[in-house]
Amino acid sequence: MKKLIVVAFVLLATAAVADEGMWLFNRPPRAIFKQRYNFDPSQAWLDHLQKSSIRFNNGGSGSFVSADGLILTNHHVGLDCLQKLSTATHDYVATGFHAKTHAEEVKCVDLELNVLMNIEDVTQRVNAAVTPGMSTDDATRARRAVMNTIEKESLDKTGLRSDVVTLFRGGEYHLYRSKKYTDVRLVFAPEVAIAFYGGDPDNFEYPRYDLDICLFRAYENDKPVHVENYLRFNPDGPQDGDLIFVSGHPGNTDRLNTVEHLEFFRDYTYPFTLNSLRRREVLLNTYSERSAENERRAHDQLFGIKNSRKAYIGLLAGLQDPVILKKKADSEAALRQRVSTDPQLTSAYGDAWQTVHNAFEAYKPFAIEYRFLEGGTAFNTRLFGIARTIVRLADESQKPNADRLREYRESNLESLKQQLYSTAPVYEDLEMIRFADSLSHWLEALGPNDPTVKQLLSDKSPNDLASELIRGTKLKDVAERKRLAEGGKAVVDASNDPMIRIARIVDPRARELRKKYENSIDEPLTQAYSKIANATFKTMGGETYPDATFTLRLSYGTVKGYVENGKQIPWTTTMAGTFERAAEHKNQEPFELPQSWMTKKSAIKGDTPFNFVSTADIIGGNSGSPVVNRAGEFVGIIFDGNLQSLPWDYQFDDRVGRAVAVDSAAILEALRHIYAADNVVAELSRK
Repeated sequence: MKKLIVVAFVLLATAAVADEGMWLFNRPPRAIFKQRYNFDPSQAWLDHLQKSSIRFNNGGSGSFVSADGLILTNHHVGLDCLQKLSTATHDYVATGFHAKTHAEEVKCVDLELNVLMNIEDVTQRVNAAVTPGMSTDDATRARRAVMNTIEKESLDKTGLRSDVVTLFRGGEYHLYRSKKYTDVRLVFAPEVAIAFYGGDPDNFEYPRYDLDICLFRAYENDKPVHVENYLRFNPDGPQDGDLIFVSGHPGNTDRLNTVEHLEFFRDYTYPFTLNSLRRREVLLNTYSERSAENERRAHDQLFGIKNSRKAYIGLLAGLQDPVILKKKADSEAALRQRVSTDPQLTSAYGDAWQTVHNAFEAYKPFAIEYRFLEGGTAFNTRLFGIARTIVRLADESQKPNADRLREYRESNLESLKQQLYSTAPVYEDLEMIRFADSLSHWLEALGPNDPTVKQLLSDKSPNDLASELIRGTKLKDVAERKRLAEGGKAVVDASNDPMIRIARIVDPRARELRKKYENSIDEPLTQAYSKIANATFKTMGGETYPDATFTLRLSYGTVKGYVENGKQIPWTTTMAGTFERAAEHKNQEPFELPQSWMTKKSAIKGDTPFNFVSTADIIGGNSGSPVVNRAGEFVGIIFDGNLQSLPWDYQFDDRVGRAVAVDSAAILEALRHIYAADNVVAELSRK
C-alpha cells in the first residue's frame, strides 16, 4: 500500500468543503488556508499549538495556558477527578474548588495527560508484516505483533509514551510519541450549577450560558512543570467572522464508512446502545433520588449516561434521515461506477464493498453476545473490570510482547497499572445495583439457556449474584490488586476471590468472541477500507484527513451565527443573558444560578461575551479543546456542539451545525469578579 496513494484520500468522494476537516498536524491543509483565508501558518506556529495541546485519558482535551504548567479544560472533563476527590462532607462538584497557592492544589488519583511531541509514519513497516495470501487470523496476529514491537522499541529509545495509530481504517499507520504527566493537581473549578447550566434540557442546544471550565497543574518531581509551549490568553476573545482554529482530540467519526456500515449502526448498534443507556439512566436516577449522598456518588456516571443518550438519539436521527443517507449512497455509487469502468481498478479494489458486506453478515449472529461479554455490557461494575484486567494481565504477561493483546503490550503497562491501582473510592451499594441491572439485561437478551449465562448465574438471581460478588470481593483494596497483579499467573490462578473466579469463567468465551471479531470482522474491514481509500484517490485526488481516532487534530472555522426555523441565532451570548435566562425559569433547577453569581451580579460587565459558536469541525473528545486565533492566542474553549452538529459523526454540514465554546473574556471576568481567583487571573495574564 503506497503511502502516497492514501495521503490524498477524500472521505466523501469529494474534496473537503466548507470548514470541514479534522486534520493531521503533520499534514495540515495549507492550500485551503491560503485560498480561503489568506493564512499560511508557519511550522513554528503549528509546532507550538501541537505541544501546547493536551489529551486527557478520560476522553477529553485541554491545553497549557501558562509557563508553570497551568492547564485549562472543561469542567465536565475534570468532573471525574472532582468526583473522586469529593466526600460526603466536601463535595467539590457542587461547591467548586479554588487553590490560592500551589500548596493547596490537590492531586487527582488516577489522571494521565499526554502531550504529542512528534509523529513518525510507520505505514510501510506495518503493511510489510501482512503478506499476500495470509489468512485473516495470521494477518491479525502479524499486524498486532509489528505494532506492539514498534511501540516497545520507541518507548525504550525515547522514554515517551508510544502509540501506533491506525488512520484511514488501515490505510496508514503513524507512531505518536507523547510526553506523559501522571501527577496532575486540581487548581480551580466553578460550581457544577454554572458549569453545566441548563442541565439536560440545554445540553446540545444553543444559545448557552455555561462556564464549563476546570483548571489543573502538571507536576514532576513534586514541582510544577515549566513548559516552553503554552497558549497566551487573549482577554478580548474572538469577534464575529473571525477565523479560528481548534486543537483537540476528536474521539471517533465514521465518515469513511460505507452505506451498509452506517445502516448496521442504524439498525443494530445504536438501538442496542440506546436501550442500555436508557435503562442505566432510569436506574441511576432512582438511586440518586433516594438521598443527597446517593446523588453525589452517582453524579459523574449519570451525567455521562445522559450526555451519551442525547448524543446517540441525535446520531440515530441523522441516519434515519433519508436525505443524509441518499447523499452517502450517491457518493458511494459514483465511486463504485468509476472503479467498475477501469479494469485495473476493478481488479485491485472492486471486491472491497462485498468484503464489507460479508463482514457485517458474519457479525450479525454474534454481535449481541460480543457486546455483552467482550464489550462488558453484562458486567457494569468497576470491580469486574479490575478482575478482568488482573486475569488477563497474568495470562498476557507470559507471552512475548509481540503476541500480546494490544491493551497489555509493554509500552502500555504503566498506564494500565495506574488505572488498575487507582485509589478512587468504590461504593458498594452503587456497584451492586449497577452490576445486578447489567446481569439482568444480559439474561433478558440472551435467555436463561445461554451456556455462559447458565454457568455464571447457576441457581442465583442477578441481584443475589451481584450482592454476593460485590460484598465478597477484596478487589476494593488496592493492596490486594497489587498483590494479585504483581504475583503473576500462579497467584491469580490460586485466588479464590469471587470476582476473580467469575472473570476466569467468562474469559474463555469472551476471548473466543474477540478472536472471531478480529479475524472475521476487523481484519477484513481494515483491508477493505484500505482499498476504498486508494480507489478514491485514484479517481478523485485532493487534500483530505482521516476519521477521528482520539488523536490530536487541527480543525478550523469561522465565528458565525446561523438561521434556525427562520430565526437568526446570534454568534454569542452574554453574561447578562445568563441572569435573564435564570429569571425566565424563576431561578429553578437546572436554571438556578449559584449564590456566588447572584451576589456578584452588579460586579460583572453584563455585555461580556459568554458562549459563542463557530463552524469548526468537532465531535466528542474535542471537549476542552482550545480555540485560538491567527496569532495562536487562546480565545475560547470548546465544550459542546448543537443538536444539528451530531450527524457530523458521518457527514459534515455547517449550514446550521455549530461548535459551542466558552469565550476567554468570560473566563477572566468570572475569575476576577465572581470567584476572586486573583492568583489564577495573574497567571493567565502574565506576558
